[in-house]
Amino acid sequence: MTEPQPIEDLQVHAFRLPTDGPDGAEEDGTLRWEATTIVLVLARAGGVTGLGYTYGDVSVAAFAESLLLPALRGADALEPAAAWRTARGLIRNAGRPGVGAMAVSAVDIALWDLKARLLGLPLAALLPSFHREVPVYGSGGFTNYPLGRLAAQLAGWVEQGIPRVKLKISRHPAQDAARLTEARRAVGERTELYADANGALGRKEALYWAQRLAGEWGVTWFEEPVSSDDTAGLRLVRERGPGGLDVAAGEYGFVPRDFTDLLDAGAVDCLQADVTRCGGITGLLQIAPLAAARHLELSAHCAPAVSAHAFCAVPALRHLEYFHDHVRIEEALFDGVLRPVAGVLRPSGERPGLGLSVKWPEAEAYRVHGRPFS
Repeated sequence: MTEPQPIEDLQVHAFRLPTDGPDGAEEDGTLRWEATTIVLVLARAGGVTGLGYTYGDVSVAAFAESLLLPALRGADALEPAAAWRTARGLIRNAGRPGVGAMAVSAVDIALWDLKARLLGLPLAALLPSFHREVPVYGSGGFTNYPLGRLAAQLAGWVEQGIPRVKLKISRHPAQDAARLTEARRAVGERTELYADANGALGRKEALYWAQRLAGEWGVTWFEEPVSSDDTAGLRLVRERGPGGLDVAAGEYGFVPRDFTDLLDAGAVDCLQADVTRCGGITGLLQIAPLAAARHLELSAHCAPAVSAHAFCAVPALRHLEYFHDHVRIEEALFDGVLRPVAGVLRPSGERPGLGLSVKWPEAEAYRVHGRPFS
């Protein structure tokens, strides 16, 4: 049996990076934002440092620093699931969904990365992997993009060998027909085209657009046509929508009940999960069997540098969202990020853990929490 490796130190940092959208902003069906914050956790044991992260408000960093980090120092770095259980217990009264779940996720990912590095294994090899690679779809197509930029972004992914792409819709429905027509023209007829309403539509609007999306533009994936809180509405669109158009939701799942609510309601054709929100690696390992038991596939929401490893452990895997914002941020802050080859991300067997290292000089320009790393 391997000797315990006490966690010697835990640190949290946060960096806020501006978008590269028109007028410094990006928009989807229900939100406009000018920057994205990544909260980074570092965990050290045995002279080795692991990292984990989530995307959320800087308050996630303060939450982790205040409640989680002090209690987990000294825990065994080789038992991340035990540390996860401790962390989940600590946030009971402070709030498990939302900020609490994201803080736990970042810490949990850092501890799994640390364990893999201590053992000299890629994280995907440490986990009970079912796959060696994860298919991806290009995701962006924000509602405030001019048609030229929309077309160039989607076509660029196809040129990289990615056979499926997604655009945002439903902020200005009157403009969507032209946007979808341009998207289909840019990617050609052989590329799968996805649409994401981010919960912007009512039930009847969603049914109307489901018919049009499939019939006029050959869309095969309709994400959050109505709010993910409206499980009855999702089921309505799924059951009455056209065949061949999958309804998807789950990216805002924080605790297991969020996922069982969607599954028990028959609300989705494909479930989504975000490893940086749902409790990290440990949380994902509990959620993946829920989908498999119902003969549904699970799709990874964003954070490709982590998700490419984590979702190799998902038995009923569909694909991973290769999201424009997160790709930009991870390439700006980390060395060792994976890039798609022939439409898949394949974790490297040459570097332990996630295979990432922080570009500290570049990161400091965006710091909004924590002290400079030394």
